[in-house]
Amino acid sequence: MKKIYLLALMGVTVLLASCGHGGQGELVGAYNRKFKNNRIPLGMVYIPPGHTPLGGSDEDITFSQSAPSRMTTISAFFMDQTEISNAEYRQFTNWVRDSIAIAMMGNPQQFMITPKGAAANALGGQKYIDWKKVGTNGANLWRNKGKGAATGAQASQLDGMYYSGLDALPGRKEIDVRKLEYSYGILNLDKAALGHKNPNSKRQDYIDRYEIAVYPDTMVWKTDYSYSQNDPMVRGYYNHPSYDDYPVVGVSWEQAKAFSHWRTQLYQGVASARKMPMNARMDYDLPAETEFEYAARGGNTKTKYPWGGPYIRNTKGCLQANFKPGRGDYSSDGGIYTVGVRSYFPNDYGLYNMSGNVAEWTKTAYNKSSAPLLHDLNPNFTYVAGKNDSKYLKRKVVKGGSWKDTGYFLQNAVATYEYQDQQRSYIGFRCVSAYPGTDLRN
Repeated sequence: MKKIYLLALMGVTVLLASCGHGGQGELVGAYNRKFKNNRIPLGMVYIPPGHTPLGGSDEDITFSQSAPSRMTTISAFFMDQTEISNAEYRQFTNWVRDSIAIAMMGNPQQFMITPKGAAANALGGQKYIDWKKVGTNGANLWRNKGKGAATGAQASQLDGMYYSGLDALPGRKEIDVRKLEYSYGILNLDKAALGHKNPNSKRQDYIDRYEIAVYPDTMVWKTDYSYSQNDPMVRGYYNHPSYDDYPVVGVSWEQAKAFSHWRTQLYQGVASARKMPMNARMDYDLPAETEFEYAARGGNTKTKYPWGGPYIRNTKGCLQANFKPGRGDYSSDGGIYTVGVRSYFPNDYGLYNMSGNVAEWTKTAYNKSSAPLLHDLNPNFTYVAGKNDSKYLKRKVVKGGSWKDTGYFLQNAVATYEYQDQQRSYIGFRCVSAYPGTDLRN
């Protein structure tokens, strides 16, 4: 009998103790760890939520084949203040280059770090690259002298990364850029939305895996134009320091998406080291067509250009973007080809070159028949075409117009397209990241 009373007392004690930790039987919620959520990512600006008419307004809709204007609501997001520059994209290609090199060297301890504690458990105890030890732009990796540098034996393991045999120019040792591939996988939410309730489906059915050659196609300066002397641009545009702050070109939609994934992972690594949740910052991505147009308008309604008014010159008669003002005239706006990413005045959101300089990739698939079907809240139409799909399914919306386009293509409502695997001398990109909340200003 005493045993029964003792067991009953222990049970009551455990019950009271559990109630004390659980809010005494009340619903108190299971909250995630709080952190500052109002920090604007470096190099980005905040685009507040709002509703505005998007699409053509005073143009002949039938002739231009543009979608008619309609009221649309867009959620808050962050957007790169400028187009991605050569220097910024080079950080990506250097990261891919150095990652491949370290793997070829057998992941030497001098360049690696093993996480401890919770971080080690999350990674399964795996090692990862310590980029501080690698040095800026791989400085310690690509020299074999000095403290922290690769040894001569390690450097010899990298011979496979260089052009060799008849591919190599006499007297020069150059990285074979064809070997710079970035491998990654993403959960395709479009596929998951269609099949996630199928009891026979597996998560792997919705994961897309890619191997993308990331180096820009510098030959676009030749292949885009017949009978034109653009050889200096081929040789210097991507790697000469004079062009570091110019927009990267020769990058396909697929490469821009790979860059966005890498940029997300780059920040998540830092967030983990700071003991922040993996989703401390939402994923980087290309903007939807409607996000791009909404941001280009700068909070103004029915404006024709990002700078507002209906004219392409300001009150002093100066052109307000980098484009082709007239036949054979590329220089009247101050630039013959592209110009620096912070050229001209920004729009009212602080965004530079939302028209002109380079046209920009969006994540939206180009399909004019989709316009009537789009929702009026964050509208977007997506389709990621496979290699064997028709070329018509590989078209992606391009916005903003470029240095080689006439003024018509600089309008906020105008959109063109390019195939997702094509690289051009006049197409670049910038990224966005969703704001995890309603409004940063509240």
